[in-house]
Amino acid sequence: MPRAMTQSETNTIDISSARAKRPAAPPSKRPPSFTELYQQLGQQLQTTLEADRLLGIFFERAATLLPLAALDYRHPDTDLQLQIGESAPHSVAYRLRHQGEDLGELRFEYRRPLDDFQLSQLEALLGALFYPLRNTLLYRRALLTATRDPLTAVGNRLAMNQMLTREVELARRHGHALSVIMLDLDHFKALNDRHGHPAGDEALRQVAALLKMRLRNADMLFRFGGEEFLVLLSNTGPEAAMVVGERLRSAVEGLPFQVEGQSVPLSISLGCATYLAPENLDELLGRADQALYLAKRSGRNRLSLAV
Repeated sequence: MPRAMTQSETNTIDISSARAKRPAAPPSKRPPSFTELYQQLGQQLQTTLEADRLLGIFFERAATLLPLAALDYRHPDTDLQLQIGESAPHSVAYRLRHQGEDLGELRFEYRRPLDDFQLSQLEALLGALFYPLRNTLLYRRALLTATRDPLTAVGNRLAMNQMLTREVELARRHGHALSVIMLDLDHFKALNDRHGHPAGDEALRQVAALLKMRLRNADMLFRFGGEEFLVLLSNTGPEAAMVVGERLRSAVEGLPFQVEGQSVPLSISLGCATYLAPENLDELLGRADQALYLAKRSGRNRLSLAV
C-alpha cells in the first residue's frame, strides 16, 4: 500500500547504493521515458560546476517526470543554500553521503503525496546527481580557499575586489542600485593591548559570524583588512542600506563577548555609500571610507551616510 507523505521525512542516501538502484516498477505504471531521462540527466549534469546551475538542471528535468514544486539544498561547510520553486505542503528530505563525506541535504516539496513508485524514481534520479554534485562541492571549496579569509571565514580582499568590480560595472551599465558599508571594530588596538592578540582574533571571528547571520542571503561580507570589514549590498539604495547598517551596529553592541570570564563590550562604526554613476570603484570606496571616518570622529558606535 503506498505510503502518504505529509510532513518532512529525512533519509540518508549513500552513493554506491543509489547508483545501483533502479525503480522496480509495475510494467503498467513505469513511464517509458524514464531510462532516456536518466541518461540525458547524467549527461547534462556533467556540463557545469556551478551549484545553482547544476541543481536547476536536476530540478527542471526531474519535474518533467514527477510533480515536484520546490527544491531546497543546504551544505553548511561551503556556505551553500539554494531554493528553487514554490513551497508546497508535502516534502521529503535526503541527506547525501559518499564514503562518509557529507554532500549536504536535499529537500523536495510537492503539492500532493508521492507514492512508493514515484519516490523510488526520485531516489534513482539522485544517483545521477551524486558525482556531479561532489565535483561541484570540490570546486566550490577550492574557490573558497582562494577567496576566503582564514581567520574569519568571510571573503578576503581578492574576493572583494572581484565582486565589487563586477557589481560596479553592472550598476554603471544597467542603473542597478548598489550600496557598500565599510565598518570596523571600535578601540580594537586597546582590546589587543589589554587582553592579547588571541582575544582580538576571537573578537574578529565572533563579530564576523554575527554579521553574516544578520545579513540577507544576497548580501556579501568581506574582510577589508585588520579589523575592517566591507558589506556589499546589491540592488540596495541608501535608505535600505542604512536599515541594514543599523541592524548590524545594534547586533554587535549586544554581542556577549567575554575574555576569561570577563565581559568585554564591543561596538562598530560604519560608513555607508551608494553608487553614483559614473564614479569608479575607488571613488565609491573612498566615499564609504570618509563616511566611516565621520562616524568614528563623531563618537564611534554609529552609522554615517556618505554624501
